Amino acid sequence: MSDDRTHAIVWEAPEHRHFHKPSDWYWALGIIALCGAVAAFFFGNFMFAVLILVGAAVMALQSAKPPRIVPFMVGTRGVRAGNQLFTYGSLEAYHIDEEDALGTQLLLRSKRLYMPLIVIPIPDEYIHEIEDLLRERLKEEDLEEPLAHKLLEMVGF
Repeated sequence: MSDDRTHAIVWEAPEHRHFHKPSDWYWALGIIALCGAVAAFFFGNFMFAVLILVGAAVMALQSAKPPRIVPFMVGTRGVRAGNQLFTYGSLEAYHIDEEDALGTQLLLRSKRLYMPLIVIPIPDEYIHEIEDLLRERLKEEDLEEPLAHKLLEMVGF
């Protein structure tokens, strides 16, 4: 690693993993949402029925949209994902998961209550440089991607 104090590793990657969904996926989403809305309507919860239908429509529209390409950076001040900088003071620990089936990713545990784990895809050629930079500034812990992320990936979202 270079001793340059302004050293930074920069790369670009999609903001999330995109899974192609066949038309059957959208039909299943619609049927499940419609059944849920009918059940909510049947029990007299009209607002919940509308919420289910609107939620399903937003989910379908969002899942059809391809992900944006986002610039990422690991530098001496912190980790940047798009326009957001996570300073090392706001982070507690890191882990580089090289065994993920869909590619290597950087897991960062934040001190923020509403954003406890940040998951960033990293290219294989930068793994050692990123680890060298982070090792000096954060402690390494065995972090795992949240179960909710894994479940959403299993259903293709």
